[in-house]
Amino acid sequence: MCRYLYAPLLCMAALCAYASEPPPIPLAAQVAGYKVVLTCGATFNGGKSAAMIAADELTGIRVDFRDTFAQLPDAQINLQEKYVAAEFADHLPPRYAVWRRGFGCAQLPVGASLDSRKLLPSAPIKEVSSRVDALWPFGDNLGQNHKSNLALSSIVDKALNSATYGDLNSTSAVLVTTADKLLIEQYRAGYTPYTSQRTWSVGKAITATIMGIAVEQGLVDIKAPANIPEWSTPGDKRQQITLEHLLQMSSGLDSTINGANTPDIYFGGGSVTEYATATKLEATPGTTFKYANNDTMLAVRSLRASLNNDQAMLRFPSENLFHKIGMHNSVAETDWQGNFVLSSQIWTTSRDLGRLGILYLNDGLWGAERILPSGWRDYVSAPGPAQPPLEIEGAKIPGYGAQFWLYPSRFEGMPDDAFNAEGQRGQSMMIIPSRNLVIVRRGYDHKDGQRFDIARFSADILAALED
Repeated sequence: MCRYLYAPLLCMAALCAYASEPPPIPLAAQVAGYKVVLTCGATFNGGKSAAMIAADELTGIRVDFRDTFAQLPDAQINLQEKYVAAEFADHLPPRYAVWRRGFGCAQLPVGASLDSRKLLPSAPIKEVSSRVDALWPFGDNLGQNHKSNLALSSIVDKALNSATYGDLNSTSAVLVTTADKLLIEQYRAGYTPYTSQRTWSVGKAITATIMGIAVEQGLVDIKAPANIPEWSTPGDKRQQITLEHLLQMSSGLDSTINGANTPDIYFGGGSVTEYATATKLEATPGTTFKYANNDTMLAVRSLRASLNNDQAMLRFPSENLFHKIGMHNSVAETDWQGNFVLSSQIWTTSRDLGRLGILYLNDGLWGAERILPSGWRDYVSAPGPAQPPLEIEGAKIPGYGAQFWLYPSRFEGMPDDAFNAEGQRGQSMMIIPSRNLVIVRRGYDHKDGQRFDIARFSADILAALED
């Protein structure tokens, strides 16, 4: 077992070699957590086979995990009891991810036995059919041939079957829809309209939507300070941080050099209330832009505190969004304390993301029902006062609104009102109100591979539709 650095007397040389690396046991625990949470979600949310999971979810992962990933045993799936386990240390229980209906997979904390799963928070959620026989977008009846545009089909084929926009074979699904007609959808072999994938940071758009719903219902004020109980001590300057600061990634909180790097919560079994709330100020709120998963998780933490009803919070995404607009194949996951990790841990289908985009095309209306405040679309797609740089090493960087990236006309072929939700592995939901269009791309881009060029792809789709 020396390779895992578990025997201190026998492995002193190895310990010295790792002196500048993260502690071996915490790293191994995170890597095992990566295996269980991705395998659990893909199995029980996505309905994927072990071969599909090995080829997609468990390849192309973050570079600093790879050596340890290769050393640790494979995760073990218990289909009957709906959990996944992965060994990582002789003297500690395996890492566990446990599936719950309506809430997907939650990791148990490091050191917890499987018996702890009975302590996972839950709430009764209405069960609905995953397929509805109504016309798109209210159901899955497409009504007419949606592959009639040959130019559009050619662009989508390039995304799926060539390296035109990214690495070959990295795209798993593409969907293009207007507010009332699904124009085209294509999938990699083995994937269907009902195969869900982890959204990664596209989940931030769902956070923006949930916060907009809370505004419409009069539950929160985005201009007011965030309601974070962990910051309630008198004199804590973090009380100056508003919900708007969190949504616009301008909280001023220190989230390391890479604010998207939150492995303690995502894979380490840590809780939002333990880690995200512990960050300290490094700048005056509202003055600097820093993309940070913690900001998103803190916004949701604030909503939970404002509701002051854990059962109502656990039901909030499904009752107020997913079931309202027909996102019946979507599930939002929590940490082991019941905090939604909406910065990343949501599983959705391409059609469900298409419906979410249509909600924004319609400025928050779904049929006759107002889901989002009037003008919320304009709010989330307006540049915040603090912005990322226009370019990094010659590459154009999109602007930022409220949990959405902005792709104006400085990106060739794009209209000024284009805004996008995007996440790891190439997840994307581009919304273009002036063209009445939503473009969804799902994928498994490798961490060190070519990033899918969503701006060029979207511009080509727009050109094809014009022709």
